[in-house]
Amino acid sequence: MDYRLIYENWISDSALSAEELSELNSISGSDAEIEYRFGKELDFGTAGMRGIIGMGTNMMNVYTVKRATQGLAEYVKGLGLTAKSRGVAISFDTRRNSELFARAAAGVLAANGIRVFVYTEPHPVPMLSFAVRKLGTVAGIMITASHNPKEYNGYKVYGEDGAQMSPEATEKVVGYIRETDYFSVPCSEVPPFESGIEKGIIQKIGRKVENAYFKAVLSASLSRKIAKKQAKTLKIVYTPIHGSGYKPVMTILKKLGVTPAVVKEQAEPDENFSTVEVPNPENKEALSMGIALAEKIKADVVFGTDPDCDRLGVALRNADGEFVALTGNQVGILLTDYILLRLKEEKKLPENGVIVKSFVSTGLVVPIAASYGVEVVETPVGFKYIGEKIAGYEKDRSKVFLFGFEESCGYLRGTHARDKDAVVASMLVAEMVCYYNYRGVSLFSRLNSIYEKFGYAIEKTVSIKYGGLNAMAEMNAVVDGLKGKFVPKIDIYNVKAVRDYSTATAVTWEGEVVSIDTAKTNAVYYEMENGIFVCVRPSGTEPKLKIYYFIRANDKAGAEKAMEKLSEAFGKLLSEKK
Repeated sequence: MDYRLIYENWISDSALSAEELSELNSISGSDAEIEYRFGKELDFGTAGMRGIIGMGTNMMNVYTVKRATQGLAEYVKGLGLTAKSRGVAISFDTRRNSELFARAAAGVLAANGIRVFVYTEPHPVPMLSFAVRKLGTVAGIMITASHNPKEYNGYKVYGEDGAQMSPEATEKVVGYIRETDYFSVPCSEVPPFESGIEKGIIQKIGRKVENAYFKAVLSASLSRKIAKKQAKTLKIVYTPIHGSGYKPVMTILKKLGVTPAVVKEQAEPDENFSTVEVPNPENKEALSMGIALAEKIKADVVFGTDPDCDRLGVALRNADGEFVALTGNQVGILLTDYILLRLKEEKKLPENGVIVKSFVSTGLVVPIAASYGVEVVETPVGFKYIGEKIAGYEKDRSKVFLFGFEESCGYLRGTHARDKDAVVASMLVAEMVCYYNYRGVSLFSRLNSIYEKFGYAIEKTVSIKYGGLNAMAEMNAVVDGLKGKFVPKIDIYNVKAVRDYSTATAVTWEGEVVSIDTAKTNAVYYEMENGIFVCVRPSGTEPKLKIYYFIRANDKAGAEKAMEKLSEAFGKLLSEKK
């Protein structure tokens, strides 16, 4: 159907409020705006859906949320009466309309006779993942757009295992969504959560589940006694960047015996994230107020969590006393080394232990883990794949999951959640700082000692932005253009194999085609000597084509020079393929 006709159908529907109608009338003179909002439907993939808040089929609003939830409701009903009774758990973060969307989702599920469990105030992604498994629900919904700008919100669906819903189940949900009209979704007139709970329409996820979560997180601690002792003199700064992390992070640190200084201006929820340009702790700018407080009180480490508290950013003082922001890979390196070191010291390192990381994350953890006799397993990008590995290991008992991470500042220790958990990561970073302080070593010097032993590693991610309705198709076309032809060399580095993750195969330099034991995803990966790699993939959550580079050299200067040459050479290769 023509986008203008869809637009006209929306503005003529009696379901719209006066405010919603006014918003749509305000764009009546802009064909480009109408096309963007109504030229397509908001994509619903294995990461759910994410978009700019506003009216339209390609936007995040109560109608797209209700429609998606009806699709999920049909899926749950198709599983039988037991699934309806087990129900769905819901959580939301501090973004604009997050609570509104959570209520809308709860209303749709209740109208379909499906039991609903809901957190009545903002709670992080990992606490939703935990609740799904603890309560035994058949699915979960998290209203969040993670670290995206304030204009965005999103809708993530989880399976009964606490991981993001599988591609197979998602495909079924999407099928039901396509059959659903935006304005005919049944929805109970659910009053505010507290009243709804009193009337038995929905059930609150209470303290019992929360306390069980904190107990599970605390069990992942490795240096609790040392942390409690060192925390008396060590100064740490924490900022939740206006997100849902403040209460759970402060709760777990208190249980650990650590009391950080908090950036008060960023402690309270703020849907506009008014103190930062983007609430992404991967960026040093998002930690700037924390760094300023650290300078003032002479603290050594700053860490911050994003709105849904599944990502952790860290900044620390270097040898010159200046604060530097660590990359997600550097934090992953430090935590991998710390976890394996402490397990070995405590004689608790299992023979079949495993570290799991995405294939675009730093390769330096491979030799680090090998030095402890531990295997590293790679997955596609997306923490759901790490969650799948955890579930598989628990089922067949072939390996013991020790730690998982992604370069985008996502970490998990423990099996209490099946997604990134910045609460447990905050605890581990805090106690790691205390542990090395106890040994008279700074965290920065520990990182350098790792580089001295295993080689200096540099990672670089280049994001190429795309716009318009065809952004995803255009990005995928670029990746597709790289497939099917072996590249023997990039700069001075011989290519050992080219992996095509869309077919789960790799072509070696000898011309042999081999299978890769992996879930399929659209990415091309150039595997070179010494663990060096380049990978190209479209983002699953933003209109960005991402290029990942990993270099390993003898020292920093050599690594930086090699990275410059490698990225320049691949940039030329990419332009030739377009």
